[in-house]
Formats: sequence, structure tokens, C-alpha cells
Amino acid sequence: MTVRLTVLGNPGHRRVTLFAAAARAAGLPEPAVLPWLDVLRGRYRLPEGGLLRIESPGEEPEVDRLLRGPALGPGYAPTRVEGTAVWYTGVMAALRGLATRPGVRLLGDPEEIAVMFDKRRAHARLTAAGVPVPRALGGEVTGWEHLRERLAEAGLHRVFVKPAHGSSASGVMALEFGPRGQLQATTSVELADGGLHNSLRVRRYRTEREVAAIVDGLAPDGLHVEQWIPKASQAGRSADLRVVVVAGRATHAVVRTSAQPMTNLHLGGTRGSIEQVREAAGPGWPALLETAERAAACFPGSPMVGVDVLPTAGWRRALVGEVNAFGDLLPNLTGLPGGPAEGLDTYGAQLAALTAPSPSSPATTDHQITEPAR
Repeated sequence: MTVRLTVLGNPGHRRVTLFAAAARAAGLPEPAVLPWLDVLRGRYRLPEGGLLRIESPGEEPEVDRLLRGPALGPGYAPTRVEGTAVWYTGVMAALRGLATRPGVRLLGDPEEIAVMFDKRRAHARLTAAGVPVPRALGGEVTGWEHLRERLAEAGLHRVFVKPAHGSSASGVMALEFGPRGQLQATTSVELADGGLHNSLRVRRYRTEREVAAIVDGLAPDGLHVEQWIPKASQAGRSADLRVVVVAGRATHAVVRTSAQPMTNLHLGGTRGSIEQVREAAGPGWPALLETAERAAACFPGSPMVGVDVLPTAGWRRALVGEVNAFGDLLPNLTGLPGGPAEGLDTYGAQLAALTAPSPSSPATTDHQITEPAR
């Protein structure tokens, strides 16, 4: 018996259409779409039976307005960086509500998504499991003056300041203090119209007034502050890895390189060469993938985890920067050669893992989908 899939997502968006294309390629029925907007408004009906895949609610203006609009008030704009705490609260309330509905079988654990979408909690969980992560301040940061005091006490001069519930580097600041007290903050945040706005242009601020305005504006939503780790390089550019782990195995990896501290592709980063990384890492390459798998293992109820791996100079060891509940949007990227998803994109790999017969069951050809272990 074939189990039908439903996707909680934004109709027509890339994440939904690419997953549907992968389902068709696998010979599965077209997934139904449950709009995020309907769920947040509380007006929806769930398709009978099947599994519900949770997709990101991002990149949909009306969804964003519904989540953050009340907190930002008349100054709301989709480019605003603030309001991530209320966004997080609304998304998690919706997922927890779905999880209580009779007969709903979720592909993904809402409570694990809650941890992954809180950088402070994710860092703590990884630390407790012995996964290598950058040193973090921990605890609350109430604003710029408090941050300066805590950094001085910790002896940290170069850090990343991140909104606790942010994504896609929105609001992220690479902050550094020079030997004579010079200050520089590199970020995509633009100070404009009395608020903080997300920009596609990375800029530098060097006055305390500007940096304080950004930190003070973001602090009410919660901040995660961690040591700035010098990363490996490729072709003279800073480089890191996004590794997708499906069913416990590292299936896909993309190299992200940039002349800026943030390597996100939408901020001017470019894809590097995975072949050059494997050559540079040499016998350490499997350990880089294993680091990502160890991070993903901290979330056993999540069939897919995107892991940001921060290789140190020489590509010999790595730390985990972040874990991503929706870190699989990597178009035109197929699985690692020789791996379990060779030739498949990230969505095809997840479907293949779902449709694989359990070890104790005979092989089947009718695409029977098994629920992930809980």
C-alpha cells in the first residue's frame, strides 16, 4: 500500500515544487500541499492518512506579516530583521498544534525543530553530546553595553553575534575589536527608516553608535554569541561546508566560499569545489562528514538535518556552526560520489530513505513508505 505525502509549505515555492518533482521522479503520487497560511489562520483540513512533511514557512510575505506584523506594528516591512522571537513562537505553536491532531503523522519532530531554530539551545545540545562547536558566551545578552562587558570578561575579541531564531544570515554580525579598541562590524543589516533591514549587500560599520543600534535592536529577540573561528580557505576565499544528513548519513555537501565572513550564497558567496576540498583534507575528509553526522544524531526524530561545518585551516578538523531544520534547499546538487544518494538531489535522497524497505522486510516494488523511527 502506498502512503500519500502532504507537504506543509507555501504553494508554488521552490521547496514545494522541487520536492513534488522528486516525488514524481520516484514514481510516487503528487504530494498534496497544506498551506502555511491556512494553518496559521486555523482554517484547514488535513488529507486523510499519509505522512505530513514540514517545510519552511519562509519567503512568503503574507505568512511573514501574519507572524511578525503584530509585533512590529505600523513599521512592519518584510525586510525588517526584528521580530524573530514572535515569529518563532507562532511557528512552533502551529507545529505543536498539528502534532496533537488525531491521525497526523509528521515527518520531523516539532520539538527538535524548536531546538534547531534556537541557536542557544542547539549549541547547548551539541556541546552536551561532545560535538565540537565554537566557544559561546551562553546566557542572556541584554544589549550593546552588556555585550561589551561580557566579551571583555571572556577575553573574546572576534565573535559572531546572531539572532537566536534567525536564518539565512539575517541579522548576523561578525564583530571584531582591534588592539587599540578599534571596532568593526560586518553584516547585511542596513540601518534605515528607524529600523533594521535585511540587505543583500554586506556592509561594514565602524562607529560604536551604529553597532550599538544594531545590537540593541536585536537583543530583545534573543542573541547567540560565539567565537569567530578562522576557517579554511579555497582559492584565497574563506570556505565552509553545508552538509545534508539524511537518515543518519551525510549524503550531500556544498562548499561555500566568500571574501566576507558570511559565506551564504545569497550574500555573494559562491559554490566552491568539493573535489578540491577532498584533496586538501586527504585522510581527514571522512572525519569532516562524520562531524556532520554526529551533529545530526543529536536530532534522531528528524529525517533530514542540514549541518554547517566550519573546517579549520588545512581542512584537518572541523567544528559545527549551526544545524538547520530546513537546510536541504540546494538546487542542482546531487549526492556525494560513492554515497547512498549518488545521482539524487536532496529531496530524492529523502524519498529514497523513506521508501527503502526495513532490514527485516523483503524488498518491495510498490514504493511503500515506512515511518521514521521515533
